[in-house]
Amino acid sequence: MNAPLRKPMTLESFLEWEDRQPLKHEFDGVRAIAMAGGTVNHARIQKNLTLSVGGRLRGQKCEFFGSDLKIEVVGRIRYPDGFVTCSPLTGDGKTVAEPVVIFEVLSESTSRTDIVTKNDEYASTPSVKRYVVLAQDAIGGTMFERIGDDWVGHLLVANSILRMPEIDVEFPLAELYEDVDLPEVD
Repeated sequence: MNAPLRKPMTLESFLEWEDRQPLKHEFDGVRAIAMAGGTVNHARIQKNLTLSVGGRLRGQKCEFFGSDLKIEVVGRIRYPDGFVTCSPLTGDGKTVAEPVVIFEVLSESTSRTDIVTKNDEYASTPSVKRYVVLAQDAIGGTMFERIGDDWVGHLLVANSILRMPEIDVEFPLAELYEDVDLPEVD
């Protein structure tokens, strides 16, 4: 027996619907996707992002936010693990339309979406200048940056310096992994 196809949600109907939900959901342009919880390592990296990036931006025009606020990119809604915006925001706002730098911490269940789908969405969003994807099982990841009309990826390793000139911030990548329980490497 065939299941009836549901009519795709619009961005407006999703935002209205999600406002009434007890849990967070992302919107992929068609349907709502429930957000799952993460690991301790994931939470520690998010905490370190807040301290490292957010701390360096205190008193500046640009502002760091964690995963409590949603961003709108190319008609989709995402809750990144962290992001920076340089646009003025109102205190009652729930959605940010012009993120500049976006951070995601990879997990097994979301890695394909983070590396492929969201990467394409962020590359297609003119305000996004940099997208940093962080591993949670090793000090490393990939950083994508807008250079002219190109979207260029760079490998991040343990001794990398994370440079984000668009927000005038740089620090050692390893700072994001303080207190993170990493597996022993042979």
